[in-house]
Amino acid sequence: MITIKQAVILSAGLGTRLRPYTDTMPKPMIPILGCPMLEWHIEQFRRHGVTEFFINTHYLPDVIKSYFGDGSSRAVKIHYSFEPVIRGTAGGIKRFEPQLDDAFFAIYGDTFSLVDYSKMRSAFVQHPDAIGMQRMKKTDDYADADVAELNSAGRFTAIHPKPHTQKYTNAHRMRGVFILKKEILSFVPPNTSYEIGRQLLPNVIKSDRAFYGYECDEYSKGIDTEEKWREVETYLKENTVAPWWK
Repeated sequence: MITIKQAVILSAGLGTRLRPYTDTMPKPMIPILGCPMLEWHIEQFRRHGVTEFFINTHYLPDVIKSYFGDGSSRAVKIHYSFEPVIRGTAGGIKRFEPQLDDAFFAIYGDTFSLVDYSKMRSAFVQHPDAIGMQRMKKTDDYADADVAELNSAGRFTAIHPKPHTQKYTNAHRMRGVFILKKEILSFVPPNTSYEIGRQLLPNVIKSDRAFYGYECDEYSKGIDTEEKWREVETYLKENTVAPWWK
């Protein structure tokens, strides 16, 4: 079975909707039950065998680097890439291309996640033709989200960025957890701002490459407002989930 030892955590955003909290820290460093969200990411991935991390930065990068260093204190290895100009989600991953293995995880740094990455990896290997996989949620409620249409095998057939003017068949909300084959980065032009949902994946589909959705019940939530931040903390308290590495 394929092993995945690497994860890219996209952390270059400005976090403007979480000000004033993000006046002094990047959004992925906001504390969840007293621990930075980035720390939750690293420890959750570490539970599932990931030992090497790639973190892109832009806003207040020293806050992240001074907290985690090279990762050795957590028995992992951390690489950083500073972006003077934000390169977008796919462009941020592209900068790590020479160091990446044939397959790796990627996650938006502002998506709190308790996903079982071992189960996701097992689902991925069931599709030997896959160039990538993204966590999805089938729903008719997607006015505020980009959506993908999937066929009966779970393969992407179309992507529809918001805003939407119609209903789609077998629509799934696109969520911020991925497994990617390194070869997918050949679709990303170097030194350019490039987005996964709006540019990379539509081009992958147009090229008739196989990209699959993955549905699971584990908890995750994108945090872009204080309300969502508090929702995550409430969920963790109600379900007795504490920072297990402490």
